[in-house]
Amino acid sequence: MQPDFRCDCPFTSALDVLGDKWMLVIIKQMLVEGKETFKDFTESSEAIATNILSSKLKMLEALGMVIKTKRPDNKKTNLYLLTPKGLALTPLLVELALWSDAHLRAIHPGMVNGADMDFLRRDKQAFARALEDKYREKLAAIPHLP
Repeated sequence: MQPDFRCDCPFTSALDVLGDKWMLVIIKQMLVEGKETFKDFTESSEAIATNILSSKLKMLEALGMVIKTKRPDNKKTNLYLLTPKGLALTPLLVELALWSDAHLRAIHPGMVNGADMDFLRRDKQAFARALEDKYREKLAAIPHLP
């Protein structure tokens, strides 16, 4: 499953892969919220339809941003985990969150706020590093990753 690229522009090519309604949401759910099973994703507040979720996870896997493996303690349950390529999107997600905080909060005042947002506003590089470090620690704790 490969994406259709509209042209040779790097910006447009990135949007061809990541610019739909769900791809970055799924990656954010994995990185920020710790989602890792199909059930985890279906129970999220974003309410992604199962057929779309399945399609997007397959695409992320085909693109090398996510790997699918079995849960060590339950071989029936698939785990979806970010690869280094998927984790490399952390700075982009941080920038999107900052942009949203600065430009959408006035029209969406219920947007999450608190200590994590304060940390993000104060030091985006440290915030991104903390997200990545926490995710890498999670990966290191999973035995027998491919």
